[in-house]
Parts: sequence; structure tokens; C-alpha cells
Amino acid sequence: MKITKEKLENYEVELTIEVEAEQLKKAKKTACQNLAARYSIPGFRKGKAPQHIVEQQLGKEFVMEEAENILIHQAATDALKEENLTPVTEMKPEVVTSEEGKDFVFKVTFTPYPEVKLGEYKGLSIEKKIDEVTDEDVDKQIEVIRGNNAKLIDTEEDAKIKDGDFITLDYEGFIDGEAFEGGLGKSRPLTIGSGTFIPGFEEGLIGCKVNEEKDVNVTFPDDYHSQDFAGKDATFKCKILSIKHRELPELNEEFVKKVSKFETLDEFKADIKKNLELTAKRRAEENQHKELLEQVIKNMTVDVPPVMIENRISQLIKELSLQLQSNGLNFETYMQMTGNDMEKMRESYREGAIEDVNTELMLEAVAKAENIEVEQKEVEYEIALMAATYRATPKQVVKILRENHQLGTISNNVRRRKAMKFLIDNMAKADSEVEEKVDEKKSEDKKSVDEKK
Repeated sequence: MKITKEKLENYEVELTIEVEAEQLKKAKKTACQNLAARYSIPGFRKGKAPQHIVEQQLGKEFVMEEAENILIHQAATDALKEENLTPVTEMKPEVVTSEEGKDFVFKVTFTPYPEVKLGEYKGLSIEKKIDEVTDEDVDKQIEVIRGNNAKLIDTEEDAKIKDGDFITLDYEGFIDGEAFEGGLGKSRPLTIGSGTFIPGFEEGLIGCKVNEEKDVNVTFPDDYHSQDFAGKDATFKCKILSIKHRELPELNEEFVKKVSKFETLDEFKADIKKNLELTAKRRAEENQHKELLEQVIKNMTVDVPPVMIENRISQLIKELSLQLQSNGLNFETYMQMTGNDMEKMRESYREGAIEDVNTELMLEAVAKAENIEVEQKEVEYEIALMAATYRATPKQVVKILRENHQLGTISNNVRRRKAMKFLIDNMAKADSEVEEKVDEKKSEDKKSVDEKK
């Protein structure tokens, strides 16, 4: 087999593949066997008709077309391995020469995965910044817990809305004096200070009484999800229907026993602080790992084909559509509700898609550089987890993945996670982490000495 590679415009390549005439002859034989098994040939059982009979009944051109498809698939697969290329797009074949007794020549055009040149990726020093948990942070968390356990109390007739109150109201929104779609609400519940509505709306209701009517003037944010409203001034005509105040439980040992396993307020606060510190540590690690990825990507060199970004955007939108369907929502209805169109939606996903593609390319390159392999038992474990999540059997999951041509993504995902773990394990140890381990060692040594005493 002879292969000639030519780089084209728009990141595409063209492979011209020349296969020996003998291979075309073998492909014709295989084609006749396949066709004999698929079609009924008079006088023969399926799969038993000889080659010349199949050619007579189905036509030599039809047989040759089948043989060409078989040979193109086989030879193109071998050529990709030989040239170390992986297609991003479907391969477009074109037959150049297909004659009895002559070498079979064809071309395939496609966009290949780009070449990635890794820069520095091992021994990178990324600081882990752990936020200090203060007494004020603990108090804020306690207030959240008190708020979650608050009682809603009916207010007196002349009571006024204040921050934290739970109300119901009617409203209708107007822009330039015209009512707009989606701006009407009847008996809508709202917690003042929750940030549920447009900035300024909830604050504009503070001080109102039941049955009071008020015009609240607001400005839609510039980054509002609907470009039809973004940055525009609006007036909401509101009527307050009911007001309930939140009555917070008293912060004492009785409350502590009710909401936790602890007996005293000090124990309760200590546990909250411990959990906040664990959360701060996890957040610091997540940020550190994110910065690590960003640094490795910054250090690498790659020219990403635009089609990879577009494919990723399409995948993200498809995932959104499936998520909406699982919640009983139609994608087109969602687009109308949010005032979006496909062009705007694709553009909103672009930045995330670029980040995703660069991350995947980098992790694949690291896996290749470090010879990171995926074992079959790791793939089976992933499939078992998916089966448990979707309440299906592993066989059912494999069947669905294979039908959607997604079975290979399981192995890819495992390999990338292993590459990510490799990067984390091979970071330079920050001084604070080294000191932390030294302190732990000292503590262990002291404990050992004390026990011996």
C-alpha cells in the first residue's frame, strides 16, 4: 500500500492511497459473499451463491461498488494507523482508479486531530490558597441555619415589608409604556432579599403594606439572558397581597439539640468551623487544580481546528436539550422563554467549548507522553457506575453506548482522569504543604514519645 499525504486549507488533509490489484480482487470476493448473504439469489440458499452468479444477478457495477467500500474502509483504517492520524470529521472518500487488473487508487479528505506540543507540565509550582475561617464566618453560617428553621408569622394590618419578609404579589412589567411578554405575575411568592428578581425590584418593595400598589422602576442587567431586555429600563406595577415576617429561633442549647447532634453551643460552633475549614480546603484544592490545568495549557502549543470547537458547542447544546427533556421541558419552548436563538446560544457556549477542547487535547497529550493506559477493568467499573446511576444493567448501558457510538468515550474519560491525577501527583510541593507534613510528623513523633512514657 502506498500513501501520499497532502495538507489542504481549512485544517484538512488529503490522503491518496494506492492498493495492489490483488487486494481489489479479494475485496470483490468478500463483497459477493456479503451480498449473497443479504439478498435472495434464485436457486441458491442465502450465502451460498457463487461469485459469478451474484455478479450476474446483482450486476458487476453493484458488486464493484460494494468491493470498493470494503477496500476503502480497510485501507483507510490501515493508512490512519501508519500516518498516526485520528479524524475529527468524517472521511470523504473519492475513487480515482478502479479497474480489473490495476491498482485501486482512492482519496480520503478529513480534518485530523491537531498536533500538540507540550511545554513544561511536570514539577509545576501552583500555590494552594486556603481561606481562613473566622468567627464571623461561623456566625454567618449559624444565621443561615436559623433562617432555614425560621417560622413564617402573619403580620398586623399596618405592617410594612422589610428585608427577609415572605410576600405574595401581583405585578405587570412595562418597557416604554408597553407591556412585555413574560412580565406578568399573579399571586407570585417572593422572599425579600433573596435576589430572585431583577436587581432593585425587591428593594423597591420595602416599606409597602398589604393592598398597597406601587410602581417599581428597574433596569435589566446588561448581561440579561434575553438580549431583547438587556440594559433596558422597565416599570413594574405591583400590588402587595400578603406579608409574612420570619421569626428566627432563639440561639440556645435547645436550638442546638434540635438541629444537630451536639449538646452545647460551643460544640456546635466548633463543628461548623471544622466543616467550613474542610470546605475551604476542598475549594483551595479545586482552584489549585484548575490553575494547574490552565498553566499546562498555557505552556503547550497547538493550533485547534475550528470544527472541533463547533462540534463541542453542538455537544453541549445536545446535552442541554436532553437535560430539559428529562425535566419535561421542550428545547424550542425553552429558547422562546429565554428569548434566545441558536446563533446566540452557540456563541454563549463558545468560551466554555474552547476551554473544554484545549483541556482534552492537553490531557490526551500528557497521557501519550507518559504512556498512560486504560485497563479493561477500569472501563467495566465506569460502566457499572453508569448502570447504577441510571438503574440499568451494564449490558444495557454498553448497548446504548455502542448504538450512539459513545463506547470509546468511556476509555477516553478514564485516560484523561488518570492524566489529570498524574499532573497533580507531579506538582512541586509548596512550602506550606511541606511545612504542614513536617508539623504532622512532629505531632506523630510527640504522640509516640508520650505513649512510651
